[in-house]
Amino acid sequence: MNRVADVVGAALGLVGASPVLGLAALAVKLEGGGPVLYRQDRVGKDGVGFELLKLRTMVVGAEQQGAGFAVDRGDPRITRVGRVLRRLSLDELPQLWNVLRGDMSLVGPRPTLRYQVEQYTERQRRRLQVKPGLTGWAQIHGRAELPWDDRIELDVWYVEHRSPWLDVQILARTPLALFRGTYRGATGGWRNA
Repeated sequence: MNRVADVVGAALGLVGASPVLGLAALAVKLEGGGPVLYRQDRVGKDGVGFELLKLRTMVVGAEQQGAGFAVDRGDPRITRVGRVLRRLSLDELPQLWNVLRGDMSLVGPRPTLRYQVEQYTERQRRRLQVKPGLTGWAQIHGRAELPWDDRIELDVWYVEHRSPWLDVQILARTPLALFRGTYRGATGGWRNA
């Protein structure tokens, strides 16, 4: 998508989602205190890092416990409110702010962690040629149910074939994809994670 469409879409999304964001933030705070937002360094276009925003769905300090950055269904670090937010993908709504700031786009490959990018092949690095997105080609084709290399290949396919019409198709199919689940499953997820 172009920058103007991203800004307009993100602004409208934030305005429309503000009641839900407000209620979700209150629920996160009431459940156990701690910060409402979870901030994590991710890799964006051309390998430039940025701070990704999410509603906090896990206990404070979760990265230093259990499976670290990996998260599976039933993970005991996920809070009760967090389970609901993750199931409905509401934890991702603060990333509309990342779109407004210019770190992300509405459509593109999902942003990944630096240690993952460091293991990319030369072909896989092509996914860094565009801004990461809130949703993308891999998200509407299985999300985290897919093995990691398959997801990366879908992202590279998107980079090679992107167009405004393809972005519209991805945005239209995203609501259905949200109900497919967000966990790594038996074959998904990053190798060595």
